[in-house]
Amino acid sequence: MKKIGYWSIILLTINSIIGAGIFLSPGAVVQIAGGKTPFIYFCAALFAAILAITFASAAKYVSNAGAAYAYAKAAFGDNIGFYVGITRFIAGCIAWGALATGVVKTVLLIFGFDNTNFMLVTFGFMILMLVLLIINILGTKFFEVMNNISTLGKLLALTTVIVAGFFIVFSTGESHFNEINLLKNDDGKPLIAEMNVTTFVTALIAAFYAFSGFESVASGSEDMKEPEKYLPRAIPVAILIIAFIYISVITATMMINPVAIVNAKEIITLVPVFDSPIVKNIILYGALVSMFGINVAASFHTPRLLEAISKQKQIPEFLTYRTQQDCPIYAFLITIIIAIVLPMAFQYDMKSIIVLSSISRFLQFLLVPIGVILFYFGKQKGSVIARAKKHIVTDVVIPAFAFLLSLLLLIKFDWVGQFTIVEPSGLSHLNVFAIIAMIIGYIGLPLLLYLLQSRKRTV
Repeated sequence: MKKIGYWSIILLTINSIIGAGIFLSPGAVVQIAGGKTPFIYFCAALFAAILAITFASAAKYVSNAGAAYAYAKAAFGDNIGFYVGITRFIAGCIAWGALATGVVKTVLLIFGFDNTNFMLVTFGFMILMLVLLIINILGTKFFEVMNNISTLGKLLALTTVIVAGFFIVFSTGESHFNEINLLKNDDGKPLIAEMNVTTFVTALIAAFYAFSGFESVASGSEDMKEPEKYLPRAIPVAILIIAFIYISVITATMMINPVAIVNAKEIITLVPVFDSPIVKNIILYGALVSMFGINVAASFHTPRLLEAISKQKQIPEFLTYRTQQDCPIYAFLITIIIAIVLPMAFQYDMKSIIVLSSISRFLQFLLVPIGVILFYFGKQKGSVIARAKKHIVTDVVIPAFAFLLSLLLLIKFDWVGQFTIVEPSGLSHLNVFAIIAMIIGYIGLPLLLYLLQSRKRTV
């Protein structure tokens, strides 16, 4: 079988990363970072590149499916591998929930409904999940079609933003880029707070959402030509290309109308920047098609994370059951429930869900780098590929930097602010429902599954 080469790996990485993130994240980032938003996206790209190289290094030592789950299992043993697998599944559910929220709120707005109404959004969520269940039951052919349509949709929307944006700027000779820093809130204070470590970290994590997807690229390393050589080279190149596209999109729209991004009622915050109905519709429907296609992809991949752990006999084996159309139906239903409950816990607030989706991945960003270093020095708990070509820069220096950077971001992250609800009156209180949901997802569910399986082994 012919294996994919260097340029194909670059294209695969680009297609894996560019998705709904760039349509959903700008509003949250601009509200925090203001005129520093392009720089924040550049920093997020560097962070993603460092992590992507680390995951690529892990893939050359461990060929088993499961990405972070397989790497952690080989590095630290079954128990930690199990926990990483379950929490990676939870992170996947949160990511899917963010994508689904974007689709539902956008569709409600298109049809003139109130997309801030909790019950309407919840009802729309149920309908979307039912549609995705039907698509999965029908099999993989429809999935392939939707994936191709999604790719065309996102490319059309992003190309339109960049071309139309810079055409308007150059033809009018006007730039409104710095107007965002002049906005005032109701108290007369600047709307964009002065940048400090906490706001920088929050903005960086929100922007990082647009680069998610790099974790899965290295999973297919066995089908790549000389992955130990080409992956560490191809992934940074691909991420820099993506960064150029993202920064072009952000810069163009902020030069036209940055205030519209902050004040946008649309989930796709790039839409209100433009006055032309044609441009608006191309961006809106292109992004919507892209988001729906990525929802289809998420509904295909996320339940299979749970199924992969079940195949390793670390959770009940009934989750491996598939229908005649090859759909892991029980794993799918559990995934749907979690993907709905967590966004509900955050009252479908897109900014909160996007930040949560990014921060929920950080456990694997701490453990995988340590795992790679253990592989390099031969200190792992499980078997790895003995013939893997070792390199101290990609296998020790970069993973160590990735670990330290991830740890720093976690320490400096505003955890209290993430789980705080600010009422229109200005009063704030902790989101108890969200805290309980996260405790169940990251402590309760893993512990329950572990105890069930341990009991089964002793019977």
